[in-house]
Amino acid sequence: MSFSPDWGSDLELFTLVVDAGSFSAAARRLNLVPSSVSRAIDRIETRLGVRLLLRTTRSLTVTPEGATYLSGARRILADFRETEELVSNQSSPRGRLRVSTSILYGRMFLVPVLGDFIRRYPDILLDVSLTDTVVDIAGGQADVGVRFGPLSDGALTARKLGETHKVIVASPNYLSRRGTPQVPEDLLEHDCLGFNFRRAAPTWPFRKNGRDYSLTIKGSVESNNGETLGQLAAEGVGITRVGTETVQDQIRSGALVPLLEEFNPGDVEEINAVFMGGSHTPVRVRRFVDYLVEALRKLVI
Repeated sequence: MSFSPDWGSDLELFTLVVDAGSFSAAARRLNLVPSSVSRAIDRIETRLGVRLLLRTTRSLTVTPEGATYLSGARRILADFRETEELVSNQSSPRGRLRVSTSILYGRMFLVPVLGDFIRRYPDILLDVSLTDTVVDIAGGQADVGVRFGPLSDGALTARKLGETHKVIVASPNYLSRRGTPQVPEDLLEHDCLGFNFRRAAPTWPFRKNGRDYSLTIKGSVESNNGETLGQLAAEGVGITRVGTETVQDQIRSGALVPLLEEFNPGDVEEINAVFMGGSHTPVRVRRFVDYLVEALRKLVI
């Protein structure tokens, strides 16, 4: 510890003398002679116009004024150290960062952009979970989550990462067996594969003659995973409506065929990074979300 005659060092010096219990013990810690420490305390007392310490050859006693000064000094020094730590962590954030996203989105889009972030912030331990179960961010199950569609939890802060469009698809095999729907109402005679999320209504939106409306669908399979629905559709089980990113490879290969495109309302589902915002948001969370926004901001799938 170095010593120089300014208020910050005065506070540190005074608290060190009290903690050490004597001028000589404090001087040894500071690599100073005891008379230098004594003169420094005299200077503080002269500036304040009060006696802070009562010293004899054998004891050191803190006066009531000294106790008040000591309490304030400890508080100020603690605040200063906390501020320094905060500034230091902003330049080099550290700690565990728990991230949750869907299996497909994580595999196709999130994981491929993580390498640069990991290299940029080596002191952050990135804990990535790929799951199609919606985790409770507000409840502390993760620090950052990636969500599709409307957000129901108003306690969370959201940053847009991109957007996705929906497509209705079926396999050529299914269509040869069951026929190809020509208008949305034909779906009422088909096996429609849907999501089992509580927030996912069993309706599909359409636009006909300039009017938007929804059609209630039913089928033999529900899942929390769009990739699963796409695979089942490719196996001829039924017709499904999923994000285009989920089935783009099967469409290109011909394993799935888009249906009713002229009735597609063009609805867009936003993709957001969600987290607990506010002034107490850890720097590592803010840095990660900023990174994702920059890395994925042009993503339209």
